[in-house]
Amino acid sequence: MEWFTAPELWMGRTVFQRGLAVLYCVAFLSAALQFRALIGERGMLPVPAFLRRTTPLRSPSLFHWRYSDRLFATVAWSGAGLAAAMAAGAGDAVPLAVAMPLWLVLWGLYLSIVNVGQTWYSFGWESLLLETGFLAVFLGNDDVAPPLLVLLLLRWLLFRVEFGAGLIKIRGDACWRRLTCLYHHHETQPMPGPLSWFFHRLPRPLHRVEAAANHVVQLGVPFLLFTPQPVASVAAGLMIATQLWLVLSGNFAWLNWLTIVLAASALDLSAFTGDHPRPDPPLWYVALVLALTAMVLVRSYRPVRNLLSRDQAMNRSYDPFHLVNTYGAFGTVGRVRDEIVVEGTSGEAPGRVRPDARQADAYKERCTAGEPVLRRADREVSPDAVWREYGFKGKPGDPHRWPRQYAPWHLRLDWLLWFVALSPSYGAPWFDGFVLRLLLNDENLLRLVRHNPFPDGPPAYVRCRLYRYRFTTWRELRESHDCWHRTYLRDMVPPVALRAPLDRT
Repeated sequence: MEWFTAPELWMGRTVFQRGLAVLYCVAFLSAALQFRALIGERGMLPVPAFLRRTTPLRSPSLFHWRYSDRLFATVAWSGAGLAAAMAAGAGDAVPLAVAMPLWLVLWGLYLSIVNVGQTWYSFGWESLLLETGFLAVFLGNDDVAPPLLVLLLLRWLLFRVEFGAGLIKIRGDACWRRLTCLYHHHETQPMPGPLSWFFHRLPRPLHRVEAAANHVVQLGVPFLLFTPQPVASVAAGLMIATQLWLVLSGNFAWLNWLTIVLAASALDLSAFTGDHPRPDPPLWYVALVLALTAMVLVRSYRPVRNLLSRDQAMNRSYDPFHLVNTYGAFGTVGRVRDEIVVEGTSGEAPGRVRPDARQADAYKERCTAGEPVLRRADREVSPDAVWREYGFKGKPGDPHRWPRQYAPWHLRLDWLLWFVALSPSYGAPWFDGFVLRLLLNDENLLRLVRHNPFPDGPPAYVRCRLYRYRFTTWRELRESHDCWHRTYLRDMVPPVALRAPLDRT
């Protein structure tokens, strides 16, 4: 079946599959190590409460059968272990009829997590990982040559990722059309990396070149993915180079790395590795690939309509299985950077509550139910109170601390705090629960922060202040060694304490 296979892309498939498995592993580990404070039974947005508001049809997940933190941890760690095995080549060591269910299990486990993750899992790269992972089920293993139709579906996905991002920019912020967005983007992006300061300080003509090159790669090059080799490989190589540039300049979880992995599937590396002929694929496999192709083509109607629409949406899933989605990024670019600085102070508060573990759980339950658990206490705090700042792993805080490289790791709390700084409405469902857990010195939440200034006991009061951040200039960097300069704007959350008394537990 020469029409069905593309043996020259054997190595591209291998790179894609191993890379995807590594990213699956990162995603599962991220879920395993962060879920308790975010969506666990005592988390800020507990899964059990969410499951009572939804149905298996609206959010398919094995957790509709039963939920416990132990089961969630088992799912996440099992997914990480299976993904690690696939990255090591387990998918090629078993028959095709076994390899496909293994990839399907990875997809199903992660779908179960995403569909109960609520706002913590609302990022476009979650849908991208699921859509990519579903296509990977049908890509085969060493028993068969790479199926051309599935490889073309991967290119169609890559096309939507890149072209959608390019269109949303051209249609969105005027600075993309003026080639000036990168005067600001490296400074105001959600989570800068260790080189972002230097990217921001590049000469402005180079920023214009960056923006123009981005338009070429996202709006022109994607069409070349569907041309014969070696042009398709050149197009994929340009996309990989652009994504590596983005990796160096910021932290976007696994978005850039997953795009690189997708582009690798289009690379013809046979000149270096030779062809790898395989027997004709079994008919049942051919039938499954044809069915998949028909399904994707039919379900592509709404993403294509979105691409052609003047009201293009950036990231959207059109079904609860995240099978064929629409993508985009940075339709608008911020000109200034505001950050939430979270502080606490110790001391004795009038009527201060010192809850035990049982009472702490009761506070969390009341907060989940929407009952008031915090009280405003700014008049109680002495003007001489010493406020100590919480340090976060990825988001800017201490002006002297240089940004770190975390991608492809996803720091979900840090990302959502960036959104809350843009608009408090992003934190409406969970922000009180976040502050409550700081007042309780909740160990699950404190695992998500870099520095807890109250290791010996919870603070009496917590406040959240809004600061305007900017990168320092070359002169300021030499004199102060600070990466950031910040200016106080206002209190976003005035000093608050635990509400007392706790009448029922």
